[in-house]
Amino acid sequence: MSNSDKETAKPESAIQNYYRKFESFIALLLTFIIIVIVIIAISRLAYSVYSMLLIGMKDPLDHKVFQTIFGEIITLLIALEFSHTLQYVVTKQQSIIQTTVVVLIAILALARKFIILDLDKVSAGELIGLAAATLALGLTYLILRNKRSNY
Repeated sequence: MSNSDKETAKPESAIQNYYRKFESFIALLLTFIIIVIVIIAISRLAYSVYSMLLIGMKDPLDHKVFQTIFGEIITLLIALEFSHTLQYVVTKQQSIIQTTVVVLIAILALARKFIILDLDKVSAGELIGLAAATLALGLTYLILRNKRSNY
């Protein structure tokens, strides 16, 4: 490497180093925001369980109660998984969020949607759209998993 090549490489690595620090800072900031969201969501879940099941003495197998409680639980799981993924960026174990994890989070979000779906109010077009999205995400995950196992 000539001197001019070494001089050119230094600013690039410094810029990349600053960008990695910036990326870690943003991931840390997002993690704190998600922590606040999780705290609020867990308090709402606790209130829902308390008011619906203990005070209201509603049947936990009632479809509406089930939808509400498990919709909130899956929302919490999605937030926790997203937070866990950001931790890899913060701790510098990964420089970017893996596509596979994003696809899995999207599948979780669709599962939540199916759980809270009111079949009396949903149209056939919406069901077909959700089914197509689920199929597309499932195939995407399968392709990503197979691609990863080949390397």
